[in-house]
Amino acid sequence: MLRTRLEELGELCQQAESAAAVRAEAVRERLRQQIAELLDLSPALPEERLAQEAAVLAVKGDIREELDRVKAHIGAARDLLDTGGAIGRRLDFLCQEFNREANTLCSKSGDVELTQIGLRMKAAIDQFREQALNIE
Repeated sequence: MLRTRLEELGELCQQAESAAAVRAEAVRERLRQQIAELLDLSPALPEERLAQEAAVLAVKGDIREELDRVKAHIGAARDLLDTGGAIGRRLDFLCQEFNREANTLCSKSGDVELTQIGLRMKAAIDQFREQALNIE
């Protein structure tokens, strides 16, 4: 059951990566349009400043770091399961980390599809945690 949830989390990470790649181009296009409108309204605004703001927005919306950490946590959980023994508390700690990353993904998403993927991640994490609490 625990390994199945880990597989599900891995699949959700892949879906999030795909959705984020599509979303990145949509965000770029929207920013291009907004920048063009701003330049029409306020030509005194330096283009360098607009480029800096666009870069800040891109960094804020980037979910790669969160997905990388989820993948690392999946690997750590698999290693614990392979080790066996009294691993319940350590799995519970990993669940907290999984939740932290899923919450951040949802807060950064700005996209319905990514939010839904993040919510599915949270559900899988909750199911994982319920089973992990039985191990001690």
